[in-house]
Amino acid sequence: MKRISNKLGSLLLAGSAWVATAAHAVQDLPGGPAVNQLNLPPPVTRIAEEQHFLHWMMLIVCTVIFLGVFGVMFYSIWHHRKSRGAKAANFHESVTVEVAWTIIPFVIVILMALPATKVLVAQKDTTNADLTIKATGYQWKWGYDYIAGEGEGLAYISTLDSSHRQMSDSGDVSKAPPDYLLKVDNPLVVPVGKKVRVITTANDVIHSFMVPAFGIKQDAIPGFVRDTWFRAEKVGDYYGQCAELCGKEHAYMPIHVKVVSAPEYTAWVAEEKKKAVAKQDDPNKVWTLEALMPRGEKVYAANCAACHQANGKGAGPIKPLDGSAVVLDQDHTKQIHIVLNGAAGGAMPPWKQLSDTDLAAVVTYTKNAWSNKSGQLVQPAEIVAQRGK
Repeated sequence: MKRISNKLGSLLLAGSAWVATAAHAVQDLPGGPAVNQLNLPPPVTRIAEEQHFLHWMMLIVCTVIFLGVFGVMFYSIWHHRKSRGAKAANFHESVTVEVAWTIIPFVIVILMALPATKVLVAQKDTTNADLTIKATGYQWKWGYDYIAGEGEGLAYISTLDSSHRQMSDSGDVSKAPPDYLLKVDNPLVVPVGKKVRVITTANDVIHSFMVPAFGIKQDAIPGFVRDTWFRAEKVGDYYGQCAELCGKEHAYMPIHVKVVSAPEYTAWVAEEKKKAVAKQDDPNKVWTLEALMPRGEKVYAANCAACHQANGKGAGPIKPLDGSAVVLDQDHTKQIHIVLNGAAGGAMPPWKQLSDTDLAAVVTYTKNAWSNKSGQLVQPAEIVAQRGK
């Protein structure tokens, strides 16, 4: 018995130390979740402010009704208890009471519904937007396309920062930063004070685009388009996540919206357009192995390492690329087809959204990284030839 008691004491002590360490490591994240957060996050849009008002108004009304109804009920039970000699009243219908308990709840519901309907209608009014962005959900990342407004034509993929994924896989989160599992490589950048329309869709399964500080949550459904909007009134970084259970990597699909001033946004657009021009490689260009490998490594780290691992060994049902017969095959067709169209019933998503050069680079990288060292080289023209097949 003493031995068991000692073991339990040790376990409790270790558990307490772990909880204390974890609690010490957790910090508030401005624009994201906070420690011991009980309320909705601080609003930075008018819609979110209205939602806060509705939340508290409904809570107060419901609390008053609860206290009133149960107060009368408990008073009646106590005051008219049998021990005091109370006698039950002998009556059946009362038109006055029945009319009252019909009219009063009806009036209360109407008074609650009017402001709620006003906010709901405002949430769906996506007209006269200054900027229109399409957010496409992929397993498990977001693609952003600037469709209209300043920045039109820009497009990129936003993926969880690889260092955060490695930290999660290791199980050691003692040094986790405040934005743990919310940091991305390419945040969605928008100007402050401008109405931004967000069109949502998905490439594979249902996702959901949610940023609590903006008061927006819109499902992204394959084959359909839905839309929502926001107008951020404060510069800063704001965070959300996919709010629809979309597969095993659901927890690693964050949303980071960076709200900047108008001049900063204009400068960002100019810089991104320069980068976009630089990335518009000639698909007929012939590359060397030395030139493609560094680019392929970056593409792999951003898009493939989360599942296939940085060492190419895979994990669980995820097949390894290191030593893979498909990867080492002299005929590149099968691997290119898998990269373009996905495999395993959608478990591996298609990567058609990447450029021909990026795809050629990442396929080349897998053929020559780790122990593969095949010396094989895939040119962008091979990717072009396989698109649509």
